[in-house]
Amino acid sequence: MGLFKKIFSSEKKETLDKGLEKSKTNFFSKLSKAVAGKSKVDDDVLDDLEEVLVTSDVGVKTTIKIIERIENRVANDKYLGTEELNQILREEIAGLLSETNVGEATDFEIPKIKKPYVLMVVGVNGVGKTTTIGKLAYQLKKKGLKVVLGAADTFRAAAIDQLQVWADRVDVPIVKQEMGSDPASVAYDTLESGVNQDADVVIIDTAGRLHNKVNLMNELTKVKRVMQKVVGDAPHDVLLVLDGSTGQNAFEQAKQFTAATEVTSLAVTKLDGTAKGGVVIGISDQFQIPVKYIGIGEGIEDLQVFNKYEFVDSFFK
Repeated sequence: MGLFKKIFSSEKKETLDKGLEKSKTNFFSKLSKAVAGKSKVDDDVLDDLEEVLVTSDVGVKTTIKIIERIENRVANDKYLGTEELNQILREEIAGLLSETNVGEATDFEIPKIKKPYVLMVVGVNGVGKTTTIGKLAYQLKKKGLKVVLGAADTFRAAAIDQLQVWADRVDVPIVKQEMGSDPASVAYDTLESGVNQDADVVIIDTAGRLHNKVNLMNELTKVKRVMQKVVGDAPHDVLLVLDGSTGQNAFEQAKQFTAATEVTSLAVTKLDGTAKGGVVIGISDQFQIPVKYIGIGEGIEDLQVFNKYEFVDSFFK
């Protein structure tokens, strides 16, 4: 198919391979059981494959699309052997994902627009939101960009403290207020500070409460409105962080947040500690929102841009 060419450096690729190890091992142990004793891809194998994909958190809708694509291959070549199934899967999933022009980034970058580029980060508590912000700030700073962080998750003192730790670690300025302060006020001060410091990027952390969608929507709408008093078209990106280890729950959170506010990109974290990496394939396919970043380890370098070809290549290696 010519979809797979070397994009990442060998070091970056090795990190991705290692980060997806649990998901890959889980998937292939199920797949090998499904095709045990069978020499060609027939209806029974496809039924078993469907179950493998669904139980690997690829999601029902995406699984159906993949099975249909493989059925078409089988119809054209009646003697497809089970030993070729791995390669077929790799090609058909990459082909499915390549139907959208997202997931093709190879490095951390931001659009070249009038400064500062404003990124608002949303997601429930515990998904790795603050860690993702810290690692993203590190990567952007490494690119020579000036980054300012805003601690607008004023609901929990721990969130403010954690962001401060990351700001110190990455050595970037942070704007914060006391716990319980108005998040919109923090966002306003952060943007003002970003403009005054001639920052390239401003990243705003927000509270991760989903128990009341109306309150969440109102709060995020207010934060956006207040930011626009400083930077007229802010935010330029609303990044939703999802915990990949929760599998189908990540789909549910994506549905809830996209209903509550406009989300323009996704980050899927904690993929190294889970066998549910297939969730990235499903989320990538189902939500018309690009997966921009994936978290594949604890280290500061272990946030990667999501490249669908490298991801599928690592998953089906």
